[in-house]
Amino acid sequence: MSKALLWRTTVSALVLGGFATPLYAQDNAPQEAEAEPLQGGSIIVSARRRDERLVDVPVAVSSFGEEELQRRGSVDLTDIAQITPNTTLEESRGTNSTLSAFIRGIGQQDPVSGFEQGVGIYLDDVYLNRPQAAVLDIYDVERIEVLRGPQGTLYGRNTIGGAVKYVTRELPDETSIRLRGTVGSYERAEGVVTASTPITDDVRIGASVARLSRGGFGDNLTTDEDNYNKDIWAVRGTLEVGGNGAPYLLRVSGDYTHDRSNARGGHRLIPGVASGAPVLDNVFDTRGGLVDPAQDVEAYGIAVNFRYDLSDALTLRSITAYRTDDSASPIDFDALPAIDLDVPALYSNEQVSQELQLIWDDGGPFTGLLGAYYLDAAADTAFDVRLFTTFAGFTAFTQANVDTETFAIFGDFTYDLTEQLSLSVGGRYTWDERSANILRQNYLGGGSPVFGGAGIAFGAPSTNFNGSEDFKKFTPRVSLSFQPTPDHNLYASFSQGFKGGGFDPRGVGVNAPAATPGAPTDAEVADFLSFAPESVDSYELGYKGDLLDGNLYVALAAFYADYTDVQIPGSVACNVGGVQTFCGIVSNAGAAEFYGLEFEANALLGRDLLGEGDELRLMGSLGWIDAEYTEYVTNIGGVPTDVSDFREVQNTPEWSGSATLGYTTPIGNGDLYFGNTVSFRSSTTQFEIANPFLDQDGYALWDASIVYNDDSGFSIGLYGRNLTDHEYRTSGYTFIAIDPVTGAPVLTGGQPTPNLGTEGTLTAFYGNPRQVYLTATIEF
Repeated sequence: MSKALLWRTTVSALVLGGFATPLYAQDNAPQEAEAEPLQGGSIIVSARRRDERLVDVPVAVSSFGEEELQRRGSVDLTDIAQITPNTTLEESRGTNSTLSAFIRGIGQQDPVSGFEQGVGIYLDDVYLNRPQAAVLDIYDVERIEVLRGPQGTLYGRNTIGGAVKYVTRELPDETSIRLRGTVGSYERAEGVVTASTPITDDVRIGASVARLSRGGFGDNLTTDEDNYNKDIWAVRGTLEVGGNGAPYLLRVSGDYTHDRSNARGGHRLIPGVASGAPVLDNVFDTRGGLVDPAQDVEAYGIAVNFRYDLSDALTLRSITAYRTDDSASPIDFDALPAIDLDVPALYSNEQVSQELQLIWDDGGPFTGLLGAYYLDAAADTAFDVRLFTTFAGFTAFTQANVDTETFAIFGDFTYDLTEQLSLSVGGRYTWDERSANILRQNYLGGGSPVFGGAGIAFGAPSTNFNGSEDFKKFTPRVSLSFQPTPDHNLYASFSQGFKGGGFDPRGVGVNAPAATPGAPTDAEVADFLSFAPESVDSYELGYKGDLLDGNLYVALAAFYADYTDVQIPGSVACNVGGVQTFCGIVSNAGAAEFYGLEFEANALLGRDLLGEGDELRLMGSLGWIDAEYTEYVTNIGGVPTDVSDFREVQNTPEWSGSATLGYTTPIGNGDLYFGNTVSFRSSTTQFEIANPFLDQDGYALWDASIVYNDDSGFSIGLYGRNLTDHEYRTSGYTFIAIDPVTGAPVLTGGQPTPNLGTEGTLTAFYGNPRQVYLTATIEF
């Protein structure tokens, strides 16, 4: 065995068995830079709505290109959270395709209408107004960018916590067909067919069809269905006109997704209080008996992106989009056959948006963007809360239609004061109008007629509300960037984020406090159901640099955020007319402060050291955040009380990070890649009130891959995810009695005490177990 081959074998073994992961932002580089290290000097991003080198952008942004996502075998949008600091992306509790997103402590995990998301999700520059169907599967992707901190001066919709951009590939100039197939554990079988062709010199068409399926990680022992399975059909089509030197590019794209995966059932963490049902051994098993409506998610949209160069310096962009989705979800909170706390739900969302931009860039010291954005969106939610074990056939039905109409003007301008020093100033003015129609009606004798129940309405509606409210805000941004050389960037920035208020669709109007004896007035009900906007002032210091002749890229960021009027949505047990039932409570509970550090690096440790064409690369990320409430006022016994010492910022671990060690060696007409990734997160609380039964301790995950890419267009990869088969909780439901100040569970006989239903609801949902799969791709 030659010395070079011996070294290759040794390093390969170390990479496959050692520590490693998240490769930082390896995005598509310009053609002339393909042979160079993919570091910050050649990674191209569009974080500021224009193509720039990553090192030049004075924003905390991570970017993951197609090659990098392929090397790690990324499946959907949630995968990138493992390798992005201070970021949480996960499937919402009880769902397969609804997204819960948090960046730097700010986010939203409640999917019902009325709540705006704290992190913006963009599909080809189109903002997705609702979280349903937002767990985007990764196929036909060019790159995914994650921007941390408030966004509003560059993007269509203002987002208070950050933004995630999913960018699909533009069509090639030549006829192309790509076939991708995957088989793996848990009966995983997937296929993606992508084809495109030019029609004329200026017209190209293309489409992708994806079939994504997998058996369950566990079983529903009551219905005999797979639990945590996957059953998705997806289609994406594109028409492009122009480009290739023409002064214009018209891109019309459409997508359709149909997810018929089974309802995701939770795992009970405590025995049934009334039935004595034991805790199941397999955390992916469940006993939930609710099957109607059948789980079904359907989403589609169409977008028209148009760019026209009015001159060498001035470009006009237009982004027009329509999207809609419908979800049917049987959510069995108690995860038992009894109708103890069962919630059949329907979500229907529709949006129309229009964005216009004027971009100035003449190659001189001044560049800028001026834009306008309009969104008209409707979010409708209907659900039963069936509590048959508490009161025979008792159901609380809610129908909530919440409409959002927003208009904004925004701008961001940069002036080079010197060759090294640049000043950027931006601002946004937002007008939001939120309108709500909320009906809550109790039924006896079964579920509501909307869900095919035999229940009969009794009593007057506990909520029958129609109203609207306007929210307006100017939010500025300013940054100063110093580049002593083109490969180093020191920057300081201030930005303000804003999220409009709204109406809690689950609130019970008759519970509104009345100023005088009797029923509350319409104004008092409106005040009770509504919540005010929240805002954040964010400060950031950062450094980005290409070092060691481009063999090391480093990004550092330190941030502080002052978060005020924080919207705290929640659902609790409450008393309505002498009956214990389900209520929503939302308040602008108080304020929070976030301090944090972020580090990302991509280091080429050696090239040609082990053999001609060999490459050894270490990539990593590290995030630290000190997130705490400085004020959290709640009503205890009629007295406003600050309980901030006993409240936590949810879904925000103090530490998060990853390390990837990758080794590439030429073989035949291509190259062979060996990669290892270890990612970790410290302990995480699922809600503002810590729960020792539900919260997740710190943990680490180990992934590995072997990928061969041939110059002929063929590739094959073997992937292992969560190779240690670690069990970790990602979300859950809880309806147990707690101490109103400390939030500590009230125990009876050593077990939590139910406060809604008779069995006690404390159920958890888990991250994916160990999976091994093989993916082959051929392109011609």
